[in-house]
Amino acid sequence: MIPMFTVTLEDSGTLWKSLHSSSESEMTTLPPLPMTRPKLTALARQKLPCSSRKIPRSQLIKEKDDIDHYLEVNFKGLSKEEVAGYRNSYKKNICVDMLRDGYHKSFTELFALMEQWDALREAARVRSLFWLQKPLEEQPDKLDYLYHYLTRAEDSERKESFEDVYNNLYALACYFNNSEDKWVRNHFYERCFKIAQLIKIDCGKKEAEAHMHMGLLYEEDGQLLEAAEHYEAFHQLTQGRIWKDETGRSLNLLACESLLRTYRLLSDKMLENKEYKQAIKILIKASEIAKEGSDKKMEAEASYYLGLAHLAAEEYETALTVLDTYCKISTDLDDDLSLGRGYEAIAKVLQSQGEMTEAIKYLKKFVKIARKNFQSLDLVRASTMLGDIYNEKGYYNKASECFQQAFDTTVELMSMPLMDETKVHYGIAKAHQMMLTVNNYIESADLTSLNYLLSWKESRGNIEPDPVTEEFRGSTVEAVSQNSERLEELSRYDKSSKKFLLSTHFAQYTKHNLILQTQKEEFHPALDNLNTETLL
Repeated sequence: MIPMFTVTLEDSGTLWKSLHSSSESEMTTLPPLPMTRPKLTALARQKLPCSSRKIPRSQLIKEKDDIDHYLEVNFKGLSKEEVAGYRNSYKKNICVDMLRDGYHKSFTELFALMEQWDALREAARVRSLFWLQKPLEEQPDKLDYLYHYLTRAEDSERKESFEDVYNNLYALACYFNNSEDKWVRNHFYERCFKIAQLIKIDCGKKEAEAHMHMGLLYEEDGQLLEAAEHYEAFHQLTQGRIWKDETGRSLNLLACESLLRTYRLLSDKMLENKEYKQAIKILIKASEIAKEGSDKKMEAEASYYLGLAHLAAEEYETALTVLDTYCKISTDLDDDLSLGRGYEAIAKVLQSQGEMTEAIKYLKKFVKIARKNFQSLDLVRASTMLGDIYNEKGYYNKASECFQQAFDTTVELMSMPLMDETKVHYGIAKAHQMMLTVNNYIESADLTSLNYLLSWKESRGNIEPDPVTEEFRGSTVEAVSQNSERLEELSRYDKSSKKFLLSTHFAQYTKHNLILQTQKEEFHPALDNLNTETLL
């Protein structure tokens, strides 16, 4: 039989209190449960990646599959804002932040830049070009810069603080000043140019800088006339000003340099099209601007290119005058390299006038300067020009020496195109040099000469001259060379004195030949054919 117990209401209350107190004592004795969160949860509990928190936004970009898996498992711990920050792309988060904070113009400009990038990529695809550039939306650092400076520029524009607008846009242009993002840089240069025209408190300094940047933009694109227009405005705005750029250089000097560079490029195109008058006109203008800049180096450069333009137009006397000014300035500046370049240009003018002796003098000076300053390319060029003149005048030994010097220098430079060119010149000069010896043997018509010719024909090497014959011929050829040079110098005198001097000089030449004839019984047959008409 089961015993029966009766429990009063008072007893039940006492029992409940005892049970409740015992349960509380048992719970307080248990250790607290650890609250562990994975790294992704900690990141997800932050604000949107576009906020101003200290965590870099690039850390919040994760693989979409991992994010989706996490959201499925731990969705209850995230707010809608955090879910959007993880689920959306970084580009979309940037755009959402701009719109949420009221920067509608910044959003429009950023979106237009992304569309322009897509258009460039599509154009490259049509041309079957391999597109290596990453899209803007995949470059969070660049998006951060765009977000920061575009929104600041929009804030300043609302306050009509156009100078701050310019500074923010210019900061973006400088940031994107690299080969990969030049199209973005150009966009902000154009924006700076439009804003600079609204700035009235700096006497036009920002406008001058904007013209400089626009000129650079057009110059890089090959639009030289448009570039010249902007550089001319830049020069006009900086005249009489002491403005300097970030590096401390005078803006007026930069304007002069930019104009000179553009004018020179324009003149090169005009000279190619044989528009000599237009080229000279624009280079005279460049020379005047260079004088305003008070920079002797720049003034010398302008004179040099003006002299070359006169040379191309066959205005030789004017070219010599201008190039002489260039050489004087280079001498005052103690600039040997520029002086050597001036000597080379003067030699070209003299060569065009037919004054070979004077041209040789200047080319020898050029060779000396090039060798002194270890300018190998200049040495090759000067030696080749000298060799051409000697070869044309019939001084084959000297021509061969000059071409050999040019060839040896190109071998040291390991320049195959130059080596091939100088090798051809050297080969021609050596052939001419050997031709004299071969002709001498043929004209001698003796057994010794025949043996030399047969030996040379078998070996095809350097033909060795007969010592006795060569000594006699060497003195004769030297006399002919000396007299030829003297005749060339005498040709510059007027006609009244020319006949007398030539007859006197020919008498001296005949006397010298008679002395040589007494030294050797067999006189060179070629000398028998020499007469006054041939020498004149």
